[in-house]
Amino acid sequence: MYEYKYENCEMGSFFTTANHHKVIEKHAKDGWRLLQIVPTYYNSHGKPTAYEIIFERKIEE
Repeated sequence: MYEYKYENCEMGSFFTTANHHKVIEKHAKDGWRLLQIVPTYYNSHGKPTAYEIIFERKIEE
């Protein structure tokens, strides 16, 4: 079985190349694995403006 963690971020204030690398590395040190990055909101031009980063890790039973 797995557990999941979700990190929401917005373009411009949080989701830059340096910032999302840091977020992924921080969670990886705690045993989380990057599962997927999903755009959640778009501007009027169809460009994503917010994302959800999804992590998973195995639950030790």
